[in-house]
Amino acid sequence: MALLLHGGLSTAHAAPVLEASALEFSITPGTGGHTSSKVGALVQKVEGPLKTAVTLLKAGETRVCLITPHMNSPKGANISPLIRRTAAEALNLPLTNVLLMVSHNHTDLNLVSNHIEAYSAISMKPEDLPAPKLVPAGEEFLKQLTATAKQLPALLQPVAVWWAEGTEGRISYNRKGRYADGTSYLIREEDRDLLGVDFNGDMDRQAPIVVLKNERGEVVTAITHYTSHPCSCFHPEKPIIFGDWPQVACDHLAQHLSPSKPITVSFLQGCAGDVNSKGMFRGDADLSRKYGRYLADSYITALADLKASKRDGLDFATEKVGLPLAPLPSEESLKAEIAEMEDFIKRATAGDENTLRCIGHNFPRELTPAYRGKLIEMILPWSKWALDLRQQGKADTVAKTLDVEIQVLRIGDVGIVGMPFEPFQGIGRQIRAGSPLPRAIPCGYTNLSYGYLTDGANTNPGDGEYMSAHYRYSKFRAPYAKPAGDVIAVQALETLRRFAQ
Repeated sequence: MALLLHGGLSTAHAAPVLEASALEFSITPGTGGHTSSKVGALVQKVEGPLKTAVTLLKAGETRVCLITPHMNSPKGANISPLIRRTAAEALNLPLTNVLLMVSHNHTDLNLVSNHIEAYSAISMKPEDLPAPKLVPAGEEFLKQLTATAKQLPALLQPVAVWWAEGTEGRISYNRKGRYADGTSYLIREEDRDLLGVDFNGDMDRQAPIVVLKNERGEVVTAITHYTSHPCSCFHPEKPIIFGDWPQVACDHLAQHLSPSKPITVSFLQGCAGDVNSKGMFRGDADLSRKYGRYLADSYITALADLKASKRDGLDFATEKVGLPLAPLPSEESLKAEIAEMEDFIKRATAGDENTLRCIGHNFPRELTPAYRGKLIEMILPWSKWALDLRQQGKADTVAKTLDVEIQVLRIGDVGIVGMPFEPFQGIGRQIRAGSPLPRAIPCGYTNLSYGYLTDGANTNPGDGEYMSAHYRYSKFRAPYAKPAGDVIAVQALETLRRFAQ
């Protein structure tokens, strides 16, 4: 940070000038591609391309690259390292300085035929991960990423950092509800119908925008942020390809910021673990386009209050964090869970429409019984693993922490925190509230995703709904213990305070 001495900047301690460049590429897969669907459903329709922004930031000797696809699958355990390594080699950067930050858009496809999520690979050593088997769309993605990244160093130019915060409350809702007995459930669209007119609950409405301008006052690039699962045109049994509302918002904003010259606008996803966009399983691409215009309008309205950063330069750090884990459930409760799951799977496989609840999970009627059964099949192995450890007297040998890395970046007065999770919004709120910088942007879905991460307030033994009990989908880790994801907020704030000095 530059020191203010006698009303002027001390050149001896002035921060290196921030430089930036950004470009965008797109892929347009055909129909028939494999998706994350649990029943093997293939892409049925292509609504448009899937775009990816690549941004290079430089100050002195420090360089950081942000890769921000309007996708979800690139964060897979055996594709994310390849994507990041491809960009690192193209830019001659350390791998740690390449951040892959996906929008968590649900309407994409797998870039590899052997996709594996990070939470399904916790017990694997890195060398044991299956080598990525690229599909044609994956090969095209890496080819275009390489070509795009190689252009960025020559396009770097000095920039000033401006920022503003918009408000958007029309497209999302808090999806963690509670029954009368206090147990939790995932609020689906059919549940929203019962909760009142257009229920949205307690959800983050912040829509920050960061604008980087050159010495002529022209917009070089912009970075946007919002907190919500992009799934307004998503149905896992009827897969389509579309960038959903984050991509639509970025396109509209880019046109507004620079009508005569194409620019790149990035999107960073917030702590959306317990926040959904409306329309899941019921919406379509037109609904996503509508929500994208809403979000773009919110960013555009905020531009009237753009603030210039008082700080210059760039700071970056990767920090290690250990998340506390709780003991495994009792042998008695695990046996009861297994019996309930096995009965549910049997009935769902037979087509029983009355398969709507199982060990805290609730399912909408928009999903077929076969799909509901597959979701429970995914979590049965965890309970059997835990029961086996209990019966062998080895329950105390499981890891007591989940050790991960987070990324903390400062550009001007803006702090960005990247987390390899789907964090609950309470974690992001702690980072924003405690930030020593004027604007903090907490982001999930960075580099990898170890699944949902609860904040302390949402880490309770009785919370068995999909997000809070997501440990059941892992292979294998214990449940989180309080304060759970709050420890990430503590570390992020410590680093931001160091950067703000």
